[in-house]
Amino acid sequence: MENGSLKAEEIKQIESNAKIRGLCLGALIGMAVMFLIFGGYILIMRYPSTAKGAGIIGNGEIKKINEIVKKIDKNFYSYSDETGTDNLTEGIYRGILASLNDPYSEYYSAEELKAELNDSEGISYGIGCYVSIDKEMNMPMIAGVMEGSPAEKAGIHDGDIIYMVDGESTMGMTLTKVVSLIKGLEGTNVHITIYREGEPDYLEMDITRGELIETNTVTYGTLLDNEDIGYLKISEFSDVTLDQYLEGMAELQSEGIKGLILDLRSNHGGNLDTCVDIARRILPKGIVVYTEDKNGKRINYECDGKHELDMPIVVLTNEYTASAAEILAGAIQDHEKGTLVGTTTFGKGIVQRIMSLSDKSAIKLTISAYFTPSGRNIQGTGIEPDVEIEYDYDRAVDTGDDNQVEKGVEILRPLIDGK
Repeated sequence: MENGSLKAEEIKQIESNAKIRGLCLGALIGMAVMFLIFGGYILIMRYPSTAKGAGIIGNGEIKKINEIVKKIDKNFYSYSDETGTDNLTEGIYRGILASLNDPYSEYYSAEELKAELNDSEGISYGIGCYVSIDKEMNMPMIAGVMEGSPAEKAGIHDGDIIYMVDGESTMGMTLTKVVSLIKGLEGTNVHITIYREGEPDYLEMDITRGELIETNTVTYGTLLDNEDIGYLKISEFSDVTLDQYLEGMAELQSEGIKGLILDLRSNHGGNLDTCVDIARRILPKGIVVYTEDKNGKRINYECDGKHELDMPIVVLTNEYTASAAEILAGAIQDHEKGTLVGTTTFGKGIVQRIMSLSDKSAIKLTISAYFTPSGRNIQGTGIEPDVEIEYDYDRAVDTGDDNQVEKGVEILRPLIDGK
């Protein structure tokens, strides 16, 4: 193989064999299962509920709600197992959030909140794939499949649309609801109906759920034909990601790498603080990102430059690179610290906060917009790469080549050799 040509199986070899000291994704496959709920940055604050209405919810509205509930209680006839009043109050809470017409603002029951917080801590279980929202269809979409996971073994692919879960349509569901349907006890089955472009009919899949584990979020190693180039993939930003990133970079630097390919493809975001902490290990002194709320209040997240990474960097992006991953990619691009290669990112430039309620439930609200160091808000537009190159899926299947990684090597090679 000519210098600079890279096989996809070499990347897999990195993920499974390349001196990964406990962070290797391959060591977790078969057991490693998780769902990353796309959408934002997780912060917790106390938000006490009150007995009296406030703002647009006044005494008149509360009286009307009680009037409706009384009529339901007195007159509603439950004609099947799927109807009834058991979830009436939960439906009221969810309806208030749904009325905002914001797919990222939602209500969490106490059980759902616990699951969400476990996800942010890098602990989860399910079938081993990442879920996002297809913006055109407004339905849940598979945006990443973990190698060796139950989802991969069942034949789930990136880009698959989750049409139904156990016979229940996902149309209009929040991601939290979709994920809660797919998750379950280890060893139990979930039936998923998939729409896949190009297939003549829906695909029906029975998948056995895996076990609860700590999620591996960082994979790394050196490229076989270019051993002075490190490859490091971040699949999400959870509470465990910073330590995994630091260990991975320490290992790569001990092997003498002179350039880095940072793979943020299909990274759907996660914890803002984790993303910023990693950015502070890469960027020069300056702003990483800033946010502005509805009142114009601005919060800067800054880097002191003391841990700037002293080597050329290529960042890989695709249409599933979102949220916190876009913050990192945008900051690297604005500081001219690296070259972005791939396709335009998802375009999520807003921030959510989880606010706990007095009964241990919670709401998640969009509370601000974020801006890259140069002042870009990429909500709905995404970040355009410096070098646009579509992933050649057919070539990857036929020959094993990862053309985007190859382009990264092509860019890094003269920068390394010219030093």
